[in-house]
Amino acid sequence: MDLFDMTEDVSMQIVNNTLLIDGNAVAQLLWRFVFNFIVVGVIIHFFYYPKSRRRDYYFTFSLINISVFLLIILMGSVKIKVGFALGIFAIFGIIRYRTESVPIREMTYLFVIIAISVVNALAIQLSLAELLIANALFVFSVWLLENERWLKHVSCKLVLYDKIHLITPDKREELIADLQKRIGIEISKVEIGHIDFLRDAVYIKVYYESKTREINTVDMIERLPRESDRF
Repeated sequence: MDLFDMTEDVSMQIVNNTLLIDGNAVAQLLWRFVFNFIVVGVIIHFFYYPKSRRRDYYFTFSLINISVFLLIILMGSVKIKVGFALGIFAIFGIIRYRTESVPIREMTYLFVIIAISVVNALAIQLSLAELLIANALFVFSVWLLENERWLKHVSCKLVLYDKIHLITPDKREELIADLQKRIGIEISKVEIGHIDFLRDAVYIKVYYESKTREINTVDMIERLPRESDRF
């Protein structure tokens, strides 16, 4: 066999390996994708969405999960490292989508979703039992921390208050009563912040237990915008 025939055989073998469908690889890709999608879907749909009701983040988390999973599993032959996947999260954390400040709860869910996608895509050497246990631990941890039986959610609002004469410690009960009357919620604790004696105004952080399961992201705002930021 001359050199030309050997080169032709090698070329044909490469073409055949490239074009022919590997049934085992396709089956592994599909079941891993479905399994990963179900696990992340359970976390998003049953733990995150019932409290936040943010359809935009529901959409974002789902597509990021799919994108990271497919990106890693299809690039498995390029000796990809876990640092690459975590680097994607770092990029998201730096740019913060350049549209709005992503709340810490949403960023935590984003990190969990990326971690699950990385585990399910790179855990080729793990057995099915180990993979199931790892994903079950993710789901159990999220359920445990989101369960209100163990941790009560306390909401807070930042209020710009005008009755500055009520901020003294001896009038704390009168202050809370006035805030409850004006806001319409049962207040458990208040914290006095920045005091402006020139304008007779004070920033007060009001803590209360929400009667609904929803987590209002507006309540998480810790400071009011400056006058220059409003326009």
